Amino acid sequence: LAQGRIASADRRAPSSLDLAAMVKMKAYELRTRTSKELLKELDEQKAELAQLRVAKVSGGAASKLAKIKVVRKNIARILTVYNMKMKTEARNKYKGKKFVPLDLRPKKTRKMRRALKVEQKYMKTQKQKTRSNNFPMRRFAVAM
Repeated sequence: LAQGRIASADRRAPSSLDLAAMVKMKAYELRTRTSKELLKELDEQKAELAQLRVAKVSGGAASKLAKIKVVRKNIARILTVYNMKMKTEARNKYKGKKFVPLDLRPKKTRKMRRALKVEQKYMKTQKQKTRSNNFPMRRFAVAM
């Protein structure tokens, strides 16, 4: 009985919501949306994916099976854009602060992260400064 009901539901004309879900989302369009809109769209896409998986198990149409891939990729796009937004917001929040979370610091390599900064590298002790002032590099008149 349940399969008969699902099959009859498959035969109905696709609504505007179904057509919107079929279309591949563009990342540049997603970037213009707010975080709340992105999360709402993510929930809709996940619900759509759940319906498609039920249809797959109950022997749905081939068009629905092909749609699974598109919906999965849409979910990935939405998550990517959302995570990028969150990261940029976090970067703006910590800009100019003394301490920055590890995931917002530049990656580089372990050796580069532990190396001295340029100003630290060329610092001299008071004794070195005095010695370099008192005994400057000799200049010779003979050119080679």
